[in-house]
Amino acid sequence: MVKKYALTFLFCLLCGFVFSQHAVLKGFTYDESSGESLPYCTIQLMGTSYGALSDASGAFLINKIPAGTYTVKVSRMGYVDLMDTITVGSSGNTTKRYSISPNSQTLDAVQIVGENTRKEQETRTAVISVTPKDMSKMPAIGGQPDFAQYLQVLPGIISTGDQGGQLYVRGGTPVQNMLLLDGTILFNPFHSIGIFSVFDMDIMSSADVYTGGFGAEFGGRISSVMDIKTRDGNKKRLAGKVDVSNIGAQLLLEGPLLKLKDDRKTSISFILSGKGSYLEQSAKVFYPYVESADGLPYSFLDLYGKLTLATRNGTRLNLFGFNYTDRVKYSSVANYGWDNWGVGTNFLIVPGDAPTTIEGSLAYSKYSSELQDVNFDPRRSSMDGFTFDLGFNYFLGKSLLKVGIDVVGYNTNYEYYTIYHSQRLIEDHTTDLSLFIKYKYNFRNKLLIEPGFRLQYYYSLGQASPEPRLAIKYNILKNLRLKLAAGMYSQNLVSVTSDQDVVSLFTGFISSPLESALLPNSLIGDDKEIKGRLQKAQHVVLGLEYDPISPLSINIEGYFKNFSQLISVNRYKMLDEDTEFIWEKGQAYGGDISLKYDYKGVYLWFVYSLGWVKRTDGNIEYYPHFDRRHNINLVASYAFGKRRSWEVNLRWNFGSGFPFTQTQAYYPHYDPTHINDDYVAANENVYFLLADFNQSRLPSYHRLDIGAKKKFYLGERHTLEASISMTNVYNYKNIFYVNRITNDIVYQLPFLYYFGLTWRF
Repeated sequence: MVKKYALTFLFCLLCGFVFSQHAVLKGFTYDESSGESLPYCTIQLMGTSYGALSDASGAFLINKIPAGTYTVKVSRMGYVDLMDTITVGSSGNTTKRYSISPNSQTLDAVQIVGENTRKEQETRTAVISVTPKDMSKMPAIGGQPDFAQYLQVLPGIISTGDQGGQLYVRGGTPVQNMLLLDGTILFNPFHSIGIFSVFDMDIMSSADVYTGGFGAEFGGRISSVMDIKTRDGNKKRLAGKVDVSNIGAQLLLEGPLLKLKDDRKTSISFILSGKGSYLEQSAKVFYPYVESADGLPYSFLDLYGKLTLATRNGTRLNLFGFNYTDRVKYSSVANYGWDNWGVGTNFLIVPGDAPTTIEGSLAYSKYSSELQDVNFDPRRSSMDGFTFDLGFNYFLGKSLLKVGIDVVGYNTNYEYYTIYHSQRLIEDHTTDLSLFIKYKYNFRNKLLIEPGFRLQYYYSLGQASPEPRLAIKYNILKNLRLKLAAGMYSQNLVSVTSDQDVVSLFTGFISSPLESALLPNSLIGDDKEIKGRLQKAQHVVLGLEYDPISPLSINIEGYFKNFSQLISVNRYKMLDEDTEFIWEKGQAYGGDISLKYDYKGVYLWFVYSLGWVKRTDGNIEYYPHFDRRHNINLVASYAFGKRRSWEVNLRWNFGSGFPFTQTQAYYPHYDPTHINDDYVAANENVYFLLADFNQSRLPSYHRLDIGAKKKFYLGERHTLEASISMTNVYNYKNIFYVNRITNDIVYQLPFLYYFGLTWRF
């Protein structure tokens, strides 16, 4: 079976290189001020239908061009249009390197045209592209906007809170979300205080967030993908920023080691970023009113570095490394911490003659976490391994053939204690091999069809998973588009987080258990044997894009995710011989509507999500703790004054209540520890009896954040920005957790204020 799929894949790969040759215009687009590659530029041969959109790396290719002389127009929102005259023959390649300059007086109409071009030429179903510019529209909590904060306002994404919060994407749990940083898998990219991620916004080039129905180039997860690309360091001059606020600080430095010059074929640049929090210390000064004996006991430190070698034809090699740490200390609940570090390389090769690009990455990373709970034995988890991927992009006019291979090898270790305090260790070593092919066919910019196929082979399980994918977009009118995405997905990685944890901080990982002593062969009370040990899901997403007027865009999507096989921690475990995990099934379905208005300094973003998430384990059908029926997000921003140097921002979130299990009764209980215990004189512990699982709902969650900032221009390249922001402005008491023994309620973040200064040079 595997050999048959592999041979078919290799045949398709070879076919990509036997297409007849035509006159080709290819090249890369760059930012003139920094030498950074510039994605999503429109390249058009004026007076013809020939054109292209540069991809995420800035590469573009226009194929099958008739011989002649043409005027090329290169445009992108926020940049000055560039015009160039070229002459092409009946065959062969013309390679160009276009550098365009930022426009300080950007016309909003130009911005909208550039965005609409991308909408027409890409399927983009259930995917949102996030840029630093988008994130800057949010209140600058902690001095700088953050990726974690912006994710929470996207359609279909649910956050479970400000403290220890996790992100759930259209019914999928955090372990079912894949986050890629330049091709490297990150296992926990969000800090325990849920308003911060590990990323410095200013190192990000772009981030594509796929909330379902993602293409064949992604696999190994059954819910969503977040694909983050970092930018190269400045190739022309030394630049950076220093940011200091009342809760943390950031430092960024970038520049050339070998400057980019017209007469030089190669450049070398670097970028270094570091950010950390001293909230645990500063909270005692700035937030003495916080109703907690521990204050705000969070701290983290994030370090990232990257070295880039780039050639004039677009070929480049990146070397990068990162080290992320997180600590939280609740003396009355738990101490928790995790570390994640890694090194890697990625590359892009542009062959001289073929209309092809080759890209790939190789990286090693390690993640470890530990939870010391005051009421339970400690838990520890670690995971380390490598990732390798190689892809070929073959440009066929406005169509694209992409084929590739992914290899992921990792070791997992999970250490825990049973209810009778005996120590257990689950460890595994596995390798996942994947082959994929995807073809995007563009029929006259009217119909886009993107079929794909991925073959996943899980070595430790000895199981192959064939996974077809499909995306379609039909441009009914220039401003009205219908889209659809569907696919089959599988996953080997399992989270050992329990849905019964009072505070869900700890995340441990294992691969799917093979032993029946750990995982049974069927659902509870069901004699039908489950095939294989993989978690599986199937997605269907249907959407509509409509731009009624130039500055306004509306996106409506409905989705259905069928989680046909899931592995969960056994909530019924009472004896040591009971299995640690059980099988579940479930569905997630609903819809989102988002409206975006961006014109002359006014920015509005509104999202309403309606969703249902259900699970069944064969014994009960229930709503998991992250099932939120209604979720509303509103973001508003207004820039004004000379050079729009003033800006005010607002974000309001409303979410209906999450399910929870009520405490029904309390009773005394004695746990003997030795055979000679004096049970007559010993003290009993207080135990509680729970009601039906997740049959009640917490109160609704809502929070208002506001911010303002002022930019001072100190020279051509120096700016100073002062910011102030406030979270939970009206100090609403959103529930964090309830201590079942004392019945004390601990709330999410209260009203907090932040102020900071950012110097850019």
